[in-house]
Amino acid sequence: MQTKTSIRKHFLERRLNLPEEEAAARNEALLYKIRELDFSKVQWVHVFLPITEKKEVNTWPIIEWLRSTHPAVQLVLAKAFLATGEMEHYLWEPHTILVKSKYGIPEPAGGSLIAPEMLDLVFVPLLAFDHSGQRVGYGKGMYDRFLKQCRPGVRTIGLSLFEPVDRITDTDPRDVPLHTVITPEKIYHFSNIP
Repeated sequence: MQTKTSIRKHFLERRLNLPEEEAAARNEALLYKIRELDFSKVQWVHVFLPITEKKEVNTWPIIEWLRSTHPAVQLVLAKAFLATGEMEHYLWEPHTILVKSKYGIPEPAGGSLIAPEMLDLVFVPLLAFDHSGQRVGYGKGMYDRFLKQCRPGVRTIGLSLFEPVDRITDTDPRDVPLHTVITPEKIYHFSNIP
């Protein structure tokens, strides 16, 4: 079960079958782990909003905590174009209107465009990850393309409701491994990433 396809199928099913109470507890534990991170030198943070129908990590409490604890941090949201595999990035301002895409993703309707090179930290959605920081998403490669547009020093942090698999066997040179992954149990730092 170590190929992306088999891992994707297994973890999507596992996540969808999580009882609501357990999913809420795991999300709460994730928030407590995130509070351990140092945001003192971070100004621009790219966040994703969850597809609730797919029981993605609930980033709303994380966003609320960031806003209240680090008010100087600027939050950035993506708008995805699945036909091309590209993303646009917008500053999340108080007047930003969010619209659900046909895939159930809350996205900004418009606003101030932000270049990927400006970002200091990117929270990355995933279905699963391994012990070397490789991730499995939905298979479109959108985040890998986006992360390659960011500046070399950007911090990438995956958020996972589950612990890692041993190894993803069919990684690709185009895959961008993560610096850190946070789970309800632990913060994983990957030293092999520049």
